[in-house]
Amino acid sequence: MPAVLAAAWSLLAAAFLAALVLLPRLRRAGVVSGLFQDLVRYGKTKRGCGQRPGWLRLLQVPKRWFTHFYVVSVLWNGFLLIGLFQTEFLGGSLPSWIQHVHCFLGRDSQSEDTDSEHFSALLVLLLLWLHSCRRLAECLWTSVFSNGVIHIVQYCFGLGYYVAVGSTVLCQVPTNISNGKVVSLSHSVPFGDWFERVSCPHYFAELLIYVSMAIMLGFHNVTWWCVVMYVLFNQALAAVLCHEFYQKNFSSYPKHRKAFIPFVF
Repeated sequence: MPAVLAAAWSLLAAAFLAALVLLPRLRRAGVVSGLFQDLVRYGKTKRGCGQRPGWLRLLQVPKRWFTHFYVVSVLWNGFLLIGLFQTEFLGGSLPSWIQHVHCFLGRDSQSEDTDSEHFSALLVLLLLWLHSCRRLAECLWTSVFSNGVIHIVQYCFGLGYYVAVGSTVLCQVPTNISNGKVVSLSHSVPFGDWFERVSCPHYFAELLIYVSMAIMLGFHNVTWWCVVMYVLFNQALAAVLCHEFYQKNFSSYPKHRKAFIPFVF
C-alpha cells in the first residue's frame, strides 16, 4: 500500500472534517478569522461573511478559473491513461521519472500484483479522465459563471488535486452543449430531481463517483478509500456552506431538504 499517499489523503480528510465540525462553533464564538473564511468559502458562499481586508481581496481569482482544473486533469490524467495503456497492452513502459516519483510515494515496484488490479486501475483512470472531460465541457459550454471569486490557495490546491488523484490511481499498480440563453446571473432556489432532497446533489454525485471507483479498485484498497474520505469531508463542507447560503437568502427555502446526503445530512 502506498503509505505516503494514504497518510496524505488521511491528513486532508482530517483537515476538512475538522473544518466541517469546528466552523459553526468558532463562528458562534466569534473567533473565525477573515483568512480562514477565505480559505473555506468560495463563490456565492463568500457573501455575508463580513468585510474582508484589502490584502485578502488581492489574493483572489475569478471562480470561472475552475475551468483550469479540468484542463489540467484532462491533459495529465490523459497522459497517465495513455502511458498505462501502452504499458499493459503495447509492451511499453512509463517514463522513468514517473516510476521514480511513484516509488517515492510508496509503491514497491517489485510487489505482487494481479491482472485484475491493472485492469481496475486502467478503468478508474479512464473514468476519471471521462469525468474531467465532461466537467470541462460543462465549464466551457454550460456553466454560467457570475463574478464569484476563489482564494489563490484554493485555486492552486485545485490544480494540484487532479494531478495527485490520477497519480494515486497509478500507484495502485507496480511501475514496471447548450444553446440556451442566460436569463439572469442572480441565484435562485433550484427545484427538480435530486434538488428536492438535497441542496447540493452535484456534490453528492461527486462522492458517488469516487465511491464507485473505490469499489472497482477493491474494498481492500485502503489508499483509495482515504481519497474517498477526503472527498466526503471536502464536499460535505462545501455543501453545508451552500445550504446555509440558501437558507439565509431565501426565507421560503424548503425545510425538508438536507445539505449533502439525502435523508441523512
